[in-house]
Amino acid sequence: MAGIDPAAVRSVADAVPGIPCDAGGPVFREPWEAQAFAMALALHARGLFTWPEWAATLSAEIKRAQTAGDPDTGETYYRHWLNALERLVTEKGIVDSDTLARYFSAWDRAADRTPHGAPIELRSEDFR
Repeated sequence: MAGIDPAAVRSVADAVPGIPCDAGGPVFREPWEAQAFAMALALHARGLFTWPEWAATLSAEIKRAQTAGDPDTGETYYRHWLNALERLVTEKGIVDSDTLARYFSAWDRAADRTPHGAPIELRSEDFR
């Protein structure tokens, strides 16, 4: 996670329970997990939410998923993280749910045409 302040990462790991970690800090299985983590760090640094507020939102997302049948094996942790992030940005009025849905669909279209291992790039036609 180049470019991210190690003290900020440790602060998150200490403040938000359940983050998959090893001795070096948070562990990510896929690049998007690190990106979602970094987005939360950046939005916290800009004052969008406090860590206790983040932890409460993340906890609510995890409980919602467990109620819906998530087996809570740890493999879905960052899906809950992303859901909590989306929830907070909509609740705070940063983006509305229609815009999130529009970008989700655009990323899905872009991913479908992108060869495995290549960077996904959004194009204007992805937003059709």
